[in-house]
Amino acid sequence: MRGVLWLAWRQQRLMITTGIVLLAATAAWAAYRRSELMTLIDDYGFVPCKGWNGGCESLGSFLVLDASTGSIRALGTLGLALPALIGVFWGAPLLGREMETGTFKLALTQGVSGRRWFAARFGLAALFTVLAAGVVAALVAWWWAPVSNTLNGLYWYDAYIYNATGPASVACALFGLATGTAVGLLVRRTLPAMAVTFAAIGTATLLTRMLRSSWIAPEMRVTPGMTPKTMVGSAWSTGEFGYLTPDGRQHDINTPVCQTSGEELRQCMAEHGFVARYHKVYPSSDFWTFQWIETAIYLGVAAVLVALVLFVLRRPAATVRAATVRAATERAATERAARAATTTGV
Repeated sequence: MRGVLWLAWRQQRLMITTGIVLLAATAAWAAYRRSELMTLIDDYGFVPCKGWNGGCESLGSFLVLDASTGSIRALGTLGLALPALIGVFWGAPLLGREMETGTFKLALTQGVSGRRWFAARFGLAALFTVLAAGVVAALVAWWWAPVSNTLNGLYWYDAYIYNATGPASVACALFGLATGTAVGLLVRRTLPAMAVTFAAIGTATLLTRMLRSSWIAPEMRVTPGMTPKTMVGSAWSTGEFGYLTPDGRQHDINTPVCQTSGEELRQCMAEHGFVARYHKVYPSSDFWTFQWIETAIYLGVAAVLVALVLFVLRRPAATVRAATVRAATERAATERAARAATTTGV
């Protein structure tokens, strides 16, 4: 390792080694707690009763979930917060501190282009970001798998699971790093850049969550007549319930309000000409569809931000090179003048 890569390692090694130690500690804790979970599953005769379908729940199942859900949620919170942590404490200072102190000029006067200098620093940070996000995502998924989508536990659409597992969590972490890097370069002061980065990443993840349900159409489950409705199970309910007329028109459950069962429901449906009930949900299989859509969005925005950084870096690099050439020219002229004066004096 040498050149700009060696310099990038020297400047980031404390952050990398600290992160690796924390990752190792987190993995050891997760492995220990998961072994406790597996022991409880064996001791209580845990039944994987997926969803709230009824008929398979037991006291042992609830005891297992009560003992494990909080800890899994804590690890999921780490995965949820990781993009912001990386963006604020690594991305924002990555270039922001260099710009604030002016130390970037030293690197650019050593015959190194701005792009090479940036590529070494950002590439090393991105490599560890992928490692950290991937490890945390794998730990959350591994720990959660035995009790996934069960009774009153955690479901695939919960933020602690969805935002902490799958490819989208890794892509979001890279997005966080790219956001912090771009903000640090533009703001050029570390502390303000950290604040702006936190706000930007928080806003982006919140908007993504709000818009998620509009990316694909939900599945509409239709229950003809008085047939018992299909249970929600592990699906993510949109909260859209209602009635259907013979021509397929949908009527929200609140207009009009009919009883949910019994003779009152039959009479109400007959009075309004309803022939079926509907409920819109996203089945658990949609997890991967949502994940790949978010992955593409986060990686696309991250690529745009990296391109912006490269574009902005062209100007200071050119300025520094011009200043260096100018200084060298002036120094050479001064030396020539000094030699000429010495010769004349002799």
